[in-house]
Amino acid sequence: MASHPERRADEPVSPKAETARFQRILVTGAHGFLGHHIVPALRAVFDAELICPSRFEFDLLQPSVPERLMREVRPDVVVHLAAKSGGILDNRTRPAEYLYENLAMNTAVFHAAFEAGVRKFLTLMGGCSYPARAPSPIAEEEMWNGYPQPESAGYSLAKRMLLVQSWAYRAQYGFDSVVLIPGNVYGEWDNFHLRQAHVIPAMIRKFVEAAETKSEEVVLWGSGRPTRDFVYAGDVAALIPWFLRNYDSSEPVNLSTGQSTSIRDLAERVARLAGYHGSLRWDTTQPDGQMEKIFDTRRLRALGLSCPTPLDDGLRRTIAWFKAARQQGAVRL
Repeated sequence: MASHPERRADEPVSPKAETARFQRILVTGAHGFLGHHIVPALRAVFDAELICPSRFEFDLLQPSVPERLMREVRPDVVVHLAAKSGGILDNRTRPAEYLYENLAMNTAVFHAAFEAGVRKFLTLMGGCSYPARAPSPIAEEEMWNGYPQPESAGYSLAKRMLLVQSWAYRAQYGFDSVVLIPGNVYGEWDNFHLRQAHVIPAMIRKFVEAAETKSEEVVLWGSGRPTRDFVYAGDVAALIPWFLRNYDSSEPVNLSTGQSTSIRDLAERVARLAGYHGSLRWDTTQPDGQMEKIFDTRRLRALGLSCPTPLDDGLRRTIAWFKAARQQGAVRL
């Protein structure tokens, strides 16, 4: 995949030029976890109409629906966030659904956007698409050097195909599409259903509930030894407008902190911030997953960009949101 020149983050861009270029921005998955962060970030930067349909209006898994969506909305830009996503337990239980739904939806929406003459297409894929044995910190060049973690391979490989589609349509048609790779994202509006949740929302729910019931012990999966690179969703969202304005390449970019945190350290942080004072027990009969997954952020930093929110600050915001949203019945449990 050939690189294309990019502007640096500090290069001025005329707001009028942006408005003239992007007048209608379609965001699929706008009502999901990252959509709740990215839509306000787009509104803050672009003087453009944002169209944020729900799945009930346009079920992108149904034949001809992506084409109808493009025909009715007529967007200049598509930010494709719609996906089937979940934690390791749900991926392990339903790998075929994760493979089919993501592969079918991504392929159809991408092609429909191209056919409709969209000027810019931006989408996200997970860091779990990297090979399970990729050395940390994981650079973007490692993507094709092995098979992903088997427990989530259906989802991971479906997402990996976005890179192939981006390259192929750019090479043959000159279609401007961008694929970004956030690290382990967490924040407000996440999914806190214990069967489907990723590690941070699952821990937050467990420790908040344990603090309220004054439980003496919380049981956690694995040994606590694996390390991860956690990135606050607000930081990821803040970067999206820059990539829409300035980045013209099918080379992916990691969006993360590059900082290593063990699962045990994470658990202790969440417990403290949630006000839980009992003991933690690690169930080592359950899998740890990949032992080390930290992302190389040199390509991001070379663009003059970063994800600056400290982990404790992001966790504190997420815990406060979870407590308030639960009282209002506005959280996925």
